[in-house]
Amino acid sequence: MKSDFLVKLIRFKLICALCVKIKIIIKLNTKMEIIRTENIEKIYDDNGVPVHAVRGVSITIEKGEFMAIAGPSGSGKTTLLNLIGALDNPTKGKVFLEKEDLALKSRNELSQIRLNKIGFVFQAYNLIPVLTALENIEFKMMLLGIPEKDRREKAFTIMEELGIGELADKIPGEMSGGQQQRVAVARSIVNNPPIVLADEPTANLDSATAHTLIDLMEKMCTEKKITFVFSSHDKQVLEHAKRVLILKDGKIEQ
Repeated sequence: MKSDFLVKLIRFKLICALCVKIKIIIKLNTKMEIIRTENIEKIYDDNGVPVHAVRGVSITIEKGEFMAIAGPSGSGKTTLLNLIGALDNPTKGKVFLEKEDLALKSRNELSQIRLNKIGFVFQAYNLIPVLTALENIEFKMMLLGIPEKDRREKAFTIMEELGIGELADKIPGEMSGGQQQRVAVARSIVNNPPIVLADEPTANLDSATAHTLIDLMEKMCTEKKITFVFSSHDKQVLEHAKRVLILKDGKIEQ
């Protein structure tokens, strides 16, 4: 009887251990969706003529991806990023961020989503000309109501991480294009958003500076688990991206 009990006990423990391993394997292999679009379209009215900028795009982006949307000028890349980033509304279809339907959000809720959950990097940098690099990086945190001491400390920390600490007191007009874009990247990630959308971030940079910037963003993706989505036709960006979607005439080709 005692030996039967021990056999059953050992068998029970082995089954429990196996279940734990299976749960761990499932967890490790389960990807977390951060963005999903369902058949989205964007149609503009050009003096009564409908212009289809995005046509029936359905994609899923997983948390922690470093991916690019490629295509020629006019293919709809920027429009698609704007729809994903809640800067514009689709004419048809749905956009989900962390499984929440953006169409169900109010203007104020969308504003808070952009402020808290999405970082933006623009081709033209879009830094505020009269503010220093430090103040530009602090600006978003100021909108979030973070106390001055805390936001200044966070801004300084991220500048040091990105190797631009010496630019703290410089205004955009005193910086090179590469320096301005690194400040823009710092501004986009300073409050640790789950996703950063970068629209042609290397378009105005020389190849060496572009390479440095891509390496920098890839490092942030790895270390901070931030999802990066680029629109680009820059060969360097596409070579670094772990996944590339091709957009042509508003449609995904692959």
